[in-house]
Amino acid sequence: MKNSVPTVYFEGPFCNLKIIQKNNTLHYIDFVSQSDALQTTHDQLLKETLKQIRQYLKNADFPFDLPISPQGTEFQHRVWAALQKIPVGKVKTYGELAKELHSSPRAIGNACRRNPIPLIIPCHRVISAQGIGGFAGQTQGSRITIKQQLLHHEGVNPLY
Repeated sequence: MKNSVPTVYFEGPFCNLKIIQKNNTLHYIDFVSQSDALQTTHDQLLKETLKQIRQYLKNADFPFDLPISPQGTEFQHRVWAALQKIPVGKVKTYGELAKELHSSPRAIGNACRRNPIPLIIPCHRVISAQGIGGFAGQTQGSRITIKQQLLHHEGVNPLY
């Protein structure tokens, strides 16, 4: 019998997500171009994740409370912890985070790019000093639109 990784797809108002859990922790979220129609699951953690994402989409102030297990370096974990402290409706620049963490803006951007659980670890709240910056490995295109929509949903003034 083949071992399968518990996975569910979510079709949202401005993005579709592929969500994976591993060892009873949220392991990975990816933005996908289309939902593969698997929106029901028997996995309790994935059910709870879908429920909390729906709550967040109704109310941006909804606090995610999910067990997570992002895989990364010690530095990436420091950056991801700092991202989780940025309040809803606020943004920080890569430079501001770099100063806080005694690093460089480029290193902060690289850690954001490697964030395996966007939305839950809110890398969309980090912007460039000159504009919106990148998101999920892109500096233009559909993922930047998603970042703009997430920030708008959270009440961030679009003058970034």
